[in-house]
Amino acid sequence: MTTVTDLNQPTLQPAAPRSRRMTLPVLLLVIAGALALTSIVRIITGADGITNVSQMSTALQLAIPIGLAGLGGLWAERAGVVNIGLEGMMILGTWFGAWAGYQWGPWTGVLVGIIGGCVGGLLHAIVTVTFNVNHIVSGVAINILALGATRYLAPLAFEGTQGGSAKQSPPVESLGNFTVPGLSDGLADLNDKGWFFLSDVAGLLGGLVTNVSWLTLIAVALIPATWWILWRTAFGLRLRSCGENPVAAESLGVNVYKYKYLAVIISGGLAGLGGVFLSIVANPFYLEGQVSGRGYIGLAAMIFGNWMPGGLAIGAGLFGYTDSLNLRGGAANVHALLLLGAILLVIGAIWLVVKKKYVPAVITLAVGALVFTWYSLTDEVPNQVVSATPYVITLLVLSLSAQRLRMPKADGMPYRRGQGK
Repeated sequence: MTTVTDLNQPTLQPAAPRSRRMTLPVLLLVIAGALALTSIVRIITGADGITNVSQMSTALQLAIPIGLAGLGGLWAERAGVVNIGLEGMMILGTWFGAWAGYQWGPWTGVLVGIIGGCVGGLLHAIVTVTFNVNHIVSGVAINILALGATRYLAPLAFEGTQGGSAKQSPPVESLGNFTVPGLSDGLADLNDKGWFFLSDVAGLLGGLVTNVSWLTLIAVALIPATWWILWRTAFGLRLRSCGENPVAAESLGVNVYKYKYLAVIISGGLAGLGGVFLSIVANPFYLEGQVSGRGYIGLAAMIFGNWMPGGLAIGAGLFGYTDSLNLRGGAANVHALLLLGAILLVIGAIWLVVKKKYVPAVITLAVGALVFTWYSLTDEVPNQVVSATPYVITLLVLSLSAQRLRMPKADGMPYRRGQGK
């Protein structure tokens, strides 16, 4: 039970949440099992591209902006504020990052892009926390405002510049990449062998140490940093108490408004950093429409991860991987993944039978049979299916994980200072 001492003495370390979660050994076992199944599918289908180094490197690059948006959503919602405005805050990050980056250098662009996202977060906080406007309405308004503002500012700032236009900024200098010498080449060689499991692990690890941007390294480090701050510090305990029971938190001396404001502004900064990644790392320029719904997918990744940083990272990685199929051998690789999907559905049906849930087991098995039939009767999937795969995966994982989700109790609920008196 949380006490007054817990909330007011920063020297104490609050315990991590005691809700049932997957432990690290079990998580590693699940990942190893998924890789083993993927390796079997790769050998059967001959689709070596599903686990090669290039595929994994591209997947990591595409997962980063989604993960940063989801991390922003996690900060806001842990404080009780729903942030549908992540898309707009990412858009602000892309524009401000590229605008400052091409003039004063890429690292200045990173800083200004984060500030741009923070401005969007501040607006959302003012509207939702101070004026108690519906969080969804405010978030949608932020998205529309950001889109309109950048469309207005882009021609004024970029038209007439060298390499710029009404919808595109001039190119921004690279932040630089790093490759781990020796290890990268060794993993690439092992991946090319095509061995069961070992080559697939080499492909996954090779993507993490080959041509990695410094901003990617920072973004990855933000995931454990967020966990430590929110679950291992008194500051994080106070912030999370605002999302669970703000009336009780206020009665124990917590300035609920302050923590909600801080959380939403940090949320905007993280989303802005995701936008910066798109306009400086993924592409060295701002381009109208380049966010392309990633703010919403980031929100879905956060929900899939059950409002926890680790689960969020897995969700972002999954969505980034499926999105990367659009760029590298998409039709053949997605066709191979149909077989993987059919196997997973059969395993799911067996698990449901063990749980004595017979009707869902039969439905799952039937869907698995349909997917296997699709795989057996075709050689590749249409390009439209490849393009839709990330969004289909988003809906699928959310529907499958919906029963175990537990959002903060006061998330999205209206709150007025002193309402508990």
